[in-house]
Amino acid sequence: MLAMSVVASVAPMGSFIALIWFLDRYDREPVWLMALTFLWGAVGAVLISIVVSGLFTIPIALIAPESQMALGTAIIAPLVEEPAKALVLLPLLLSRHFDNTTDGFVYGATAGLGFAMSENLIYFAVEGLGGEQGAFVQTVLVRTFYTGVMHAAATAAVGACIGLAHFRGWTRLAIGACVGLTVGMGIHALWNGLLTLDLVAGLDGVGFVANLLIFPMELVFVFGLFQMCLLNEKAVIRRELEREAREERTLPAAHAQILSSWLKRTYGRDWLPSHIARGPYVRTATTLAMRRHQ
Repeated sequence: MLAMSVVASVAPMGSFIALIWFLDRYDREPVWLMALTFLWGAVGAVLISIVVSGLFTIPIALIAPESQMALGTAIIAPLVEEPAKALVLLPLLLSRHFDNTTDGFVYGATAGLGFAMSENLIYFAVEGLGGEQGAFVQTVLVRTFYTGVMHAAATAAVGACIGLAHFRGWTRLAIGACVGLTVGMGIHALWNGLLTLDLVAGLDGVGFVANLLIFPMELVFVFGLFQMCLLNEKAVIRRELEREAREERTLPAAHAQILSSWLKRTYGRDWLPSHIARGPYVRTATTLAMRRHQ
């Protein structure tokens, strides 16, 4: 069961990251940097969360042991885990690859999926030791498609807010980080809180069912946020390349509109001379737009 637990925790999170990378169609992030971000979520953020959560829960266990589980799950976990996952975004801000809102979303989601992988591995291994195959399968399904995605969505919201405020001054960056953390903690706390409500109030699964119904709506919101990030990235590419064409005449003015449209630049015909390789030209022009934006 341990081998199954490893596969069940690693394979889906890796697939989710591949999907996010694919959907980031204008300016995809370096795989090596996403791997480091994932590693932070899987190791660094987990270790910090364990240590800091312990510092909070130990006093609670001594003073009010009956409230330890409820407070630890519903309040302490979101307050500790979201900043721990998002810490990786700070050094990424210094990277030339962190350009805009979309990049913040992608790196935030990647860190969240790394954290979810490690957390899921622990839960799957413990459930597997119990020997009940039905309970194991249920745990894998719920934690993969709900809890795991929740971690990704929460930290992606943090990253998107930080990415939006990037290059706009330290004050706006601090405000963006606070807003993002508030949203991320809220998503996390709602999920954990409803599950805790079942245990505390004895609702016999009502909170769990509510989670299953509410979370898809949150996921739609986060997916919409991702689309807004992509639209913002498209606007940045078009704006900066129009300025480049107008001021420096490095490329034809008509190319600004084509290069900012994924369909036109990928499937359009006769807009680029045959002796120019399309792939390198598109990547170079996109990088140019992002450097101007920086």
